[in-house]
Amino acid sequence: MEKRTILVVDDEESIRFLYREELEEEGYTVITASDGEEALRKVGKDKPDLITLDIRMPGMDGIEVLHRIREMDKSIPVIMSTAYGEYRNDFNVWASDAYIIKTANLGELKETIKRLLKVGKR
Repeated sequence: MEKRTILVVDDEESIRFLYREELEEEGYTVITASDGEEALRKVGKDKPDLITLDIRMPGMDGIEVLHRIREMDKSIPVIMSTAYGEYRNDFNVWASDAYIIKTANLGELKETIKRLLKVGKR
């Protein structure tokens, strides 16, 4: 079975490192981006199978990045992630496939990734 590629988009280097370490242990290929512009370039170039996308980032926020990704390729599952719970009711986030609150325990993230890649739109 081919390795699935996950793009982790977060402005915090520690989060990108943690996600990369944990998801590579799960058998995924992980690429990262530190901001929205870099994320959009990598979506076009690397065609990831799934994207985890931070909402609060300097410059282009995750919601704008989500809308641009949807314009590029609607089939890529996107998980919005944030440390802030108030976005759960923001209808802009509903365009994503899942929404999680960031914690040090990545169990929910890993389960969500497995579920989205299994039902996969690809």
